[in-house]
Amino acid sequence: MAARLLNSNTSNNSNIIMAVVSKIYCSPDQSLLVVRRRPHMVMGGGFVVTDCSQRTLFRVDGCGVIGKMGEVVLRDGQGHPLLLLQRKEGLVQVLHVHRQWRGFTSQYEGSQKLAFVLKDPKSCFPFSNAIKISTQPRMNTVKDWDFEIRGYFPDKDCSIIDHQGSIVAQIGVRLEMKELMTTQDLYHVVVSAGIDQAFVVGIIAVLDSIYGESTIC
Repeated sequence: MAARLLNSNTSNNSNIIMAVVSKIYCSPDQSLLVVRRRPHMVMGGGFVVTDCSQRTLFRVDGCGVIGKMGEVVLRDGQGHPLLLLQRKEGLVQVLHVHRQWRGFTSQYEGSQKLAFVLKDPKSCFPFSNAIKISTQPRMNTVKDWDFEIRGYFPDKDCSIIDHQGSIVAQIGVRLEMKELMTTQDLYHVVVSAGIDQAFVVGIIAVLDSIYGESTIC
């Protein structure tokens, strides 16, 4: 999917601010982010997110950097931690129909606050195969989720959809880049106006780990 301007089915009301990590990451305009995966052999993997001017906005460190499986850290452009992303473990999780990831924001004096929960259905349960995300606190009371992933992340052809069916972010690769690249180490994310970009990148970091890409050991 080519990175492009979001269509009319997009959540593009600039008066609406959807902050999960912080409202300082909510731009009043639609934004184009560039994701570049880092090589494991040199920098321990993970990826860097820049704007169109190549200014670093976010950095994601995975197992190859922090040395712990099932854990990913999202940092801002200066390296300060914004989100700790952890895969839930334990016997109860083994028996559950979903694999669960939780995103925690850093609070005053090092305390953590749950920001969202992502549920990845296990392949042996095909009746429920969409990845769902619930924010904390919840954004709606009609459904048991606030966002879902549509499309296939490994192909870099997917979207984050809210509970009303509007696109809040699209992940893709520009056609001209597809012709030049043999791998997908560089791709784009179009984020709607008012949407928390740190939250979107946090979701991408979890998807990267689920599909065994740059953040794994």
